[in-house]
Amino acid sequence: MTDGGSRRTVAPYGSWRSPISLDLVFAGRVTPSEPRFDDEAIYWLEGRPEEGGREVIVRRLADGTHEDAVGPGVNVRTMTHEYGGGAWTAVSGTVYYSEVADGRLYRVRPGEAPRPLTPAGPFRYADLDVDEARGRLVSVREDHRGPGEARNTLVTVALEPGATPGEPQVLVEGPDFVAAPRRSPDGRRLAWLAWRHPDMPWDGTELWLAELAEDDTLHAPRRLAGGDGLWVSQPRWSPGGELYCVAEPRGWMNVQRVTSDGLQPILDQAAEHAPPDWVFGRATFAFADGGRLLTVARAGGQDRLWLVEPGRDARALDLPFTEIDGLAASGQQAVFVAASPVDMGGVVRLDLRDGRWEYLRRASSAQLEEAELSVPRHITFPTARGAQAHGLFYPARNPRFEAPAGELPPLIVTSHGGPTSSAVNALRLSNQFFTSRGIAIVDVDYRGSTGYGRDYRRALEGEWGVSDVDDCVAAARYLGAEGLVDPERLAIRGGSASGYTTLCALTFRRDFRAGVSYFGIGDLETFARDTHKFESRYLDRLVGPYPAARRRYRERSPVHHADGLNCPVLLLQGLDDEVVPPSQAEDMVAVLRAKGIPYAYLAFEGEGHGFRRLSNLRRALEAELSFYGLVFGFEPADALPPLPLGG
Repeated sequence: MTDGGSRRTVAPYGSWRSPISLDLVFAGRVTPSEPRFDDEAIYWLEGRPEEGGREVIVRRLADGTHEDAVGPGVNVRTMTHEYGGGAWTAVSGTVYYSEVADGRLYRVRPGEAPRPLTPAGPFRYADLDVDEARGRLVSVREDHRGPGEARNTLVTVALEPGATPGEPQVLVEGPDFVAAPRRSPDGRRLAWLAWRHPDMPWDGTELWLAELAEDDTLHAPRRLAGGDGLWVSQPRWSPGGELYCVAEPRGWMNVQRVTSDGLQPILDQAAEHAPPDWVFGRATFAFADGGRLLTVARAGGQDRLWLVEPGRDARALDLPFTEIDGLAASGQQAVFVAASPVDMGGVVRLDLRDGRWEYLRRASSAQLEEAELSVPRHITFPTARGAQAHGLFYPARNPRFEAPAGELPPLIVTSHGGPTSSAVNALRLSNQFFTSRGIAIVDVDYRGSTGYGRDYRRALEGEWGVSDVDDCVAAARYLGAEGLVDPERLAIRGGSASGYTTLCALTFRRDFRAGVSYFGIGDLETFARDTHKFESRYLDRLVGPYPAARRRYRERSPVHHADGLNCPVLLLQGLDDEVVPPSQAEDMVAVLRAKGIPYAYLAFEGEGHGFRRLSNLRRALEAELSFYGLVFGFEPADALPPLPLGG
């Protein structure tokens, strides 16, 4: 039925025909990251779902043309810490990279075949720092030889390995984890980060410095900062040879100059200048000509780019972006990856002389009018125990449709993984896929999220599975009380750590009528026993030391309290997932089947912790929409493959 006055079609929420088709969601989609300068060229890494999720280094030449800097079939990725990052670098036109298929480091020059720099074996490399003058690079190496945990060290690798690559020389060993090796401009000093179990990087890292001799040995190593629960990140040298980092001695992650008297804040503000160190190679501050410093600062659920100039007040640059990462600078230019709530963004080049910017590579070829999009607003709402939490609310929106009088939209409550992370304040067509069909979304920055200071982040310690669930429930209730969503049609979804929050909410609460778990954790004990080294002690702070706190682990594991499940669940799982093994999802399926609760389980071969292949990304989104339609009683306008429900 069409309303003749407004020319909008009246139809139930969830059944609206959307301009955001599945084809459009994934149209020409790439995932750019880690842009950087090399002389007059600009490089970046590009994930390509249409090529099975392959990661490719792209080179942009001075004349504006683009080319792949690696050959067909090369997949530039590292599985160090399972999450990777920092798998490549480029110096003087030569590219150095990790190939995920065998874990080895390679060198490739224009017109030449790739050449291995490291021997074959159970090794992984990340966070490369090249010294052409010495003919060496420094790297993190994760060594999987032998029993027990992998061994993490800093090593040096020859850039000219001879006929057969030799064993890298170990520079730093001993700590459970090392990261971010960074040479000084004169090559004589090396800075790096180290930390130990049970800490994650944001629980306490140490910044170290040593003299680097000609024979690649370190002398007089000393700790400059960190320890005692201080998070230090991103050591980086200025062109003049001063060492900088990001740290939070005053409760916020701000850029600091490392001096003989300790850390000196460069821009002291209630904002976060670094994200959590889940991957190697993150860069959120950089040096430009004239002693200028650029830094990304996150506050109120969004990023802004700040410019710090000698003798002038720091200022936020007038840019339309709310998510900024991978910052690099050279001369009068900066390059970074950015996006906004109405633009999926891409690789951006900024001219610091006049503030003009341009896209060098867009993340998607999809073209949409802003009027067709649901623009989120940042909300702060009351939650359990007199606290407050935050989130991004996306109302249901489609300019061509409206709902029958008196009807309110269903709501999907979602949250980020990690759980140490934050909601992404940028255009995600997967969100718009639902809002344009008449389903609202709230993306919750529960207590424990980053971007709100140390106290907020640490509020989840000992409370995972409780406070995060409280905050997701509180967000749904808040929006229902405001009359913005239908309190009888609430769903919760999430992946990884957010999948655990989802399963907890479905098991221990009665607020939701449906749930969707992407590779979510159902059994905390299994996770604590079976997960990889990087996260093997993560739950010591979030839940409690294991096995001493085994009772608490069982109390908060949905699989042991399945009698609490009382609504349909959709589970999606990668069969190659080393972070959350498929057994976690299969255990939940067994419980749902035994209870006779409707469920669907989709398992994807060749997928790890996070889906990369276009066909699987598409199938997962189709399944979600079908599932919500079945549960909430609306008929999607799309032609979707059937989703048989067991139970």
